[in-house]
Amino acid sequence: MPNPRILVIDDEMIVCESCKRILEEDGYEVETALSGKEAFAKMRENPFDIVITDLKMPETDGMEVLRTFRTEYPDVIVIMVTGFSTVETAVEAMKSGAFDYIPKPFTPDEVSIVVKKAIEKKSLLLENIYLRQELQGKYGFHNIVGKSKRMQEIYRMIAKVAITDSTVLIYGQSGTGKELIARAIHFNSPRRDKQFVPVDCAVLSENLLESELFGHIRGSFTGAVTTKPGLFEVADGGTVFLDEVGNISLAIQAKLLRVLQEREFTPVGGTKAKKVEIRLIAATNKDLEKMIKEGAFREDLYYRLNIVPITLPTLKERQEDIPLLAVHFLKKYAEEVGKTIKGFTPESIEKLMRYPWPGNVRELENMIERTAVMLDEEMVRVEHFVLPGQLEGGRLEDRVPKTNEELKEIKKQVREKAVEEIERAFVLEALERNHWNATRAAEEVGMLRPNFQAMIRKYNLRAREE
Repeated sequence: MPNPRILVIDDEMIVCESCKRILEEDGYEVETALSGKEAFAKMRENPFDIVITDLKMPETDGMEVLRTFRTEYPDVIVIMVTGFSTVETAVEAMKSGAFDYIPKPFTPDEVSIVVKKAIEKKSLLLENIYLRQELQGKYGFHNIVGKSKRMQEIYRMIAKVAITDSTVLIYGQSGTGKELIARAIHFNSPRRDKQFVPVDCAVLSENLLESELFGHIRGSFTGAVTTKPGLFEVADGGTVFLDEVGNISLAIQAKLLRVLQEREFTPVGGTKAKKVEIRLIAATNKDLEKMIKEGAFREDLYYRLNIVPITLPTLKERQEDIPLLAVHFLKKYAEEVGKTIKGFTPESIEKLMRYPWPGNVRELENMIERTAVMLDEEMVRVEHFVLPGQLEGGRLEDRVPKTNEELKEIKKQVREKAVEEIERAFVLEALERNHWNATRAAEEVGMLRPNFQAMIRKYNLRAREE
């Protein structure tokens, strides 16, 4: 942070001057005030980052200074200076929001150490504020790209639901941007300054998911060497996003229902319920109503989750958004790799429009990222990316052979195209079934992981490892 400004308040000039000298030697900008009234006036003129105030002063004492600054300047860090006989009062002041206290008489090192710690805390607070602002900007409505009618309807729904505490259930295929919508709801809500906690219900076993969500008590199971708070407790006051909620077991569904109904939960191995105040957003790519009929999902939980349903379209259903998304991702990744890329040629955009994008927005983003990394020119042309089913030289159905050699070549390309389409669909669906975990997908289909990873790279897909 920039050179912090420090205000020292004490009714004894010698104490003020002593602190000023110590802190100026450490390189800080320091001013002094002989009373609370003078301090308030100086703060109004030019705010300070850190305030060091004596506890015992006539008229306006340190506690009143603390209360005033905590109310009017909540970002200011207050340090108390106190005599030995009032240490208990100083501790009480810390409970009221003071950062620390310095006992009289003090040494230069004692003052320097406490102030250094206060500056570290101030820097962390400023960093957190900056990160919150960055996140709010990143997940603002303007960063959800799309001008299609379906997306415009979704924007309106987000705007309406964000200001409420209503539970939201987001439906959508893999890669349609369910978490992006959930984050947009949170960062445009009154809870924006609290935690947003995403949980992928598909990648955790039942026991691990239960412990992650609700926490556990020390000794409640093998390996529980400490008491651990769950994510619901961590997110208190904020938002919990349960991705792939259709994958949770009936037992955990019952506990989740209690959270929604009673706003309380019991940690694994615990006997005492804990209150929690959170907003819940869930997402799924499954048909929950069908799961209810099959006995795999609780009907009462479904109605608790499905207060405000939002259904995300596939990329194929919002085709007019493909050029906008392509330009958005190209700009993003060109900046990341430090390249100047002006855009796409009309022919390359047409090529993107013809492709069905079974992996939705995620697949498009992956392909554009790879193009940005590999590109050495200022414009993206047709030859810079090859999509399955779109071989160089145009669509096969548009090419009529003129010689026997051309016929053989096209027949060969048709066979390769058919194999590639089947192979790519095979890899894509295996990844989707295993929530983009390459290791699990390889095990499920019975392939060696290196061979499966080679196929992932071949089709420019992006997966995650355990």
